[in-house]
Amino acid sequence: MKKILIVDDQEEIRELLQLTLQWGGFKELLTASGGQEAVDIALREKPDLILMDVMMPGEINGIQATSILKRHPEWQDRVIVMLSARVQEADIERGIQAGTDYYWEKPFSPLELLGKVERILQTAAV
Repeated sequence: MKKILIVDDQEEIRELLQLTLQWGGFKELLTASGGQEAVDIALREKPDLILMDVMMPGEINGIQATSILKRHPEWQDRVIVMLSARVQEADIERGIQAGTDYYWEKPFSPLELLGKVERILQTAAV
């Protein structure tokens, strides 16, 4: 069973993602409400995929958390997907430079998101 970490400062978004993924058969779901918490959980629990919000309060946002994680050798082959309402070219470029594997737009269709997650995890080398 694949382990997924959901990171978003908005509880409603975390809950929507959890319900969507549970409906799709994913049982091992972790959540974090901020960047530092996401880094701590990811390094400890080693999820196969992270759904990471970009803009979060605190010292570490989603871009910074992604950059920190992707510097760890064990995270080179693990997948980080950024979910953001900020989809200007410069925003996407910052995500790519940080090491994100995918950059998806909010709002999102839960069914489309589920399909994308399933495809990624079927082909991921984790």
